[in-house]
Amino acid sequence: MRALFWLLAVFAAAVALVIFGHADDGYVLFVYPPYRLEMSLLFFGVAAVATFAALYLLARFAHHVLALPVHVRNFRQRRRRERGQSALASALQSYFEGRYACAEKEAERAHASGAAPGLAALIAARAAHQMRNFERRDEWLERAAAAGEDMQVARLVSRAELALEERDYATARDALTGLHGAGPKHIASLRLLLRAERGLGDWEEVLRIAAQLAKRDAIAPAPAEEYKVQAYVALLARAAGDRAALEARWRGIPSRDQIQPRIAAAAARHAAALGAAGLARDIIERSLAAEWSAPLVSLYGVLPALDAAERAEEARRRTEKAEKWLRERPEDPQLLATLGRLCAHAELWGKAQSYLEASLSFEETRAAHLELARLAERTGREADAQSHFRRAAELSGA
Repeated sequence: MRALFWLLAVFAAAVALVIFGHADDGYVLFVYPPYRLEMSLLFFGVAAVATFAALYLLARFAHHVLALPVHVRNFRQRRRRERGQSALASALQSYFEGRYACAEKEAERAHASGAAPGLAALIAARAAHQMRNFERRDEWLERAAAAGEDMQVARLVSRAELALEERDYATARDALTGLHGAGPKHIASLRLLLRAERGLGDWEEVLRIAAQLAKRDAIAPAPAEEYKVQAYVALLARAAGDRAALEARWRGIPSRDQIQPRIAAAAARHAAALGAAGLARDIIERSLAAEWSAPLVSLYGVLPALDAAERAEEARRRTEKAEKWLRERPEDPQLLATLGRLCAHAELWGKAQSYLEASLSFEETRAAHLELARLAERTGREADAQSHFRRAAELSGA
């Protein structure tokens, strides 16, 4: 359409020029003694336009000739950037395809071309790491560090991820805490730091970071709960050598977490080992009141006491409590087995045997058979003891 318009415009100009030539009798006279030049006005106009066009084209040609080196240099730079971008894209594709040698080679080409040299260095570092060429990996990370401040966050996060893959938790933590001074603020870095702190066993930090991630809805509730339980169990284990320290640590755990079965079980075991049988009993009873747990019920029947007198008193108190639970759960095999153990501790042999046999009627377990075997030995029934020992061995090998 535009071409047709210009064609019509040219024809219209030609027609107008012809009409003007026939209608106009004017002329142009140039005098330079002794020379005299006379021409029609139409010819002068056409000649002036043609001269202007020729001079304009000559000037443009001269400009292009003089600017040719710059154009050539810009063209070469553009081609180099294009090749670098192509190499960078190829490096990324090769990396995600698992062709790490090719990825490093293409990334090296991109880095040499100047196309995103920091990003190219990081791709090459990750590829070298996957090939377990750690010396080359560290060289590429140094090149990424030289790429400028804009690449520092990406470099440090990459350094942390690669260190975590090698279980070098200290290096990962150093890299992540170097992001923002006191520590990383964005979610991805916090997740990495959580892994590093778990690996280093800094459980106080694990609790803090897991709570922070959960508050920002950056971690699923189930993993957040698991990290919290692991941390409290580990912290209780560290305080297990001193009763005062253990009690202080236990009081420092929020009440909503004290009733968690695994935390309560860990605290009860450590308390019982330190001679705080009453504290262990209270911990288990409080947790079971909130959430029934078969492992806690089993632990309730085997907590040790200091001496025979205390053992008998503890057994009596626990038996009374367990019998109250039995009214609500008359067919619970773990509870019946626990009652059997408690009655055995109290030397109530008949009741102990009844509870243990009732437990086996609902669920046959190795632990119940072993308890019955020991009970039979105490009461002089060697044949019964051997029979239960054999069945326990069979269940152990099943």
